[in-house]
Amino acid sequence: ENPESNPLLRGIGKALDATGQDLVPAFAANAGGSFVAQTVLIIIAGTLFLMWIGDQITERGIGNGVSLIISVNIISSLPGVIVTIWNTFVIERGDNPFSPLLIVFMVVLFLFVIAAVITVTQGQRRIAVQYARRVAGRREMSGGTQYLPLKVNYAGVMPVIFATAILQLPTQLLGQMTDASWVRTMGEILSPNDIWFYLLSGFMIFFFSFFWVATMFQPSEVAENLKRGGGYIPGVRPGKPTSVFLDYTMTRLTFAGALFLTLIFMMPFFIGLALDLGANSLVTSFFGGTSLLILVGVLLDMMRQIETHLLQRQYDGFLRKGKIKGRQQRQLSGHQATSSSVLYIWVVLAMIIIVAVVALFIKR
Repeated sequence: ENPESNPLLRGIGKALDATGQDLVPAFAANAGGSFVAQTVLIIIAGTLFLMWIGDQITERGIGNGVSLIISVNIISSLPGVIVTIWNTFVIERGDNPFSPLLIVFMVVLFLFVIAAVITVTQGQRRIAVQYARRVAGRREMSGGTQYLPLKVNYAGVMPVIFATAILQLPTQLLGQMTDASWVRTMGEILSPNDIWFYLLSGFMIFFFSFFWVATMFQPSEVAENLKRGGGYIPGVRPGKPTSVFLDYTMTRLTFAGALFLTLIFMMPFFIGLALDLGANSLVTSFFGGTSLLILVGVLLDMMRQIETHLLQRQYDGFLRKGKIKGRQQRQLSGHQATSSSVLYIWVVLAMIIIVAVVALFIKR
């Protein structure tokens, strides 16, 4: 279990932080076991209440309730990010003639990162599986070709969550127990403002990506099920060779997915250094990291559920190769709608670039 998701551990950590940093001075002066116990109980009660709300959303609404609450919390900080960008590049650095171009660069980079995350999240290797004509009881099953999808990012966002939780937990616990110099040195190394934190996180992301795939994906079991069902991969013998082929293919996909997760996790750090925004800025958090991965994954899952509800109610879908058709009016096909959406995106980007160039000449 992720230690950060445990309300008991989070409650103890918050209580100790409040005591050590004097966030609640009225209680911190005589803070003891009762203060810690009350804080833990309050945080546990709030966590359980949010879990109940998430269950209600899952049962009566669309999407995973807890994930939607987390996504809303992430989106709620977007207006503050926009204000921060405006204050930084327009008000504070208004004398810099390249400030408008930097804003355009950040917008284009933000759209590019989102498109890359969506592509990798939905990316998969489709392995052709052929089935011979067979008889099951009195029914004759026709043969054909089906596909076995293997996702590029099979582990999702879990390796990033595990890596950050494990790296942050020791410094928080040791910081409350002792004030030795080696603890301060470890805290500086494992700080999100230090490059060593991201190097260690990258190593742990690779480790947990392969660990998750090794735990959840069993190629020998998949190969046995294919052999039992009369299916085989063209060019690969059933049984052990199929298991080896699936394991080899999944290893390469996992390496690509882990490399992408590492790059996305490190991107806010390098963007903050390049634009002088700080390595752990709120602005750079929208260009990668855990928040963006969670947000994109939740929204894609919600779109798939909406697509399912539309198809169940005799509407055409709106995702790839789908159509949007009401009961009274038929609209564009999925291919035309996709082309129109891409055209609108390019028009908006062109307008932003034109405005930035005009602002650049006005400043000069």
